[in-house]
Amino acid sequence: MSLIAGSYERFIWGFKLKPLTHDPSSQSLALTQLFSYPSHIAPITTVAAAGPAAASGSSDDTIHIYDLSSAASLGPLHHFSSSITSLSFYSPPNLSFPRNLISASADGSISIFDTEPFVLLKSFRSHKKGINDLAVHPSGKLALSVSRDGCLAMSNLMRGKRSFCCRLGKEATIVKFDGSGERFFMVSEEKIGVHLAEDARLLFELENEKRVLCAAPGESGILYTGGESRSITAWDTNSGKVAYCIEDAHSTRVKGIVVLTKDGGVDDDPYLVASASSDGFIRAWDVRMAIKGKPNPLAEANTKSRLTCLAGSSVKSSKRPQIGNSAPKEEEDVAEEV
Repeated sequence: MSLIAGSYERFIWGFKLKPLTHDPSSQSLALTQLFSYPSHIAPITTVAAAGPAAASGSSDDTIHIYDLSSAASLGPLHHFSSSITSLSFYSPPNLSFPRNLISASADGSISIFDTEPFVLLKSFRSHKKGINDLAVHPSGKLALSVSRDGCLAMSNLMRGKRSFCCRLGKEATIVKFDGSGERFFMVSEEKIGVHLAEDARLLFELENEKRVLCAAPGESGILYTGGESRSITAWDTNSGKVAYCIEDAHSTRVKGIVVLTKDGGVDDDPYLVASASSDGFIRAWDVRMAIKGKPNPLAEANTKSRLTCLAGSSVKSSKRPQIGNSAPKEEEDVAEEV
């Protein structure tokens, strides 16, 4: 498993999460640093990872691409005129290498990239103001986005255009699909709305004590959230109640959560969750211990940076990410490749 984090100080951090011993039953893990350097000229706002590919976006109007298998930077993508606010890879279930990278920007636009190599397929305007977050449906055919314009938009990624938009009662800052794509979650301040994906109907609201700054869906209807409470809360979105909570997971606000899944090939992976905080620490947790009491992190690393975001990936593919230089493709080409 690999973790990648961005910081306010412009640094990108890469870590490998691996056992300390060769004993398969051992619960001892270590976060080994892969790389660390100032990859941007402004604070890093978002990161994404899938297979051997990783990407970071910044308020310097660029996206940087990384090869996790070789811990190398592949350079920047220069197709933007405003800050990058959200990144998401789309990986088909039968592939270990992502097919597309989708980005959102502060000018309200969404861009779709092919990943073999990284070339821009389509860019279109989805909002009137900056996009706060973007979520790609598990099918890869559509995406939801929430914006500073107070709207929720649905975009057709097959055609590269917005297909639906509605005004919300309050600006949302986070949007996530669950693993099945049948539900999605929207965060506004300390409230989390659970919606049906079919018609966007609100099923119920979850209310945190303090503002939620990050969220990650897990298995069996669990949604992990973190934020100004400094804790990691696991919500049961089937019952609307708190399943368990890791109190005081960090000394300051939690800025990123990653659920580590079976894709890494380790049976216990579904019980591993990683978190990053503006206190500079990245920590890995066994959430089964949270049910019994306050757990200790299985592994941690201190970056001594104000971390802003976190992403994770299992590096299984033999393919190597590459950056291309082709111009945006026509709409019919997007529909064939996305």
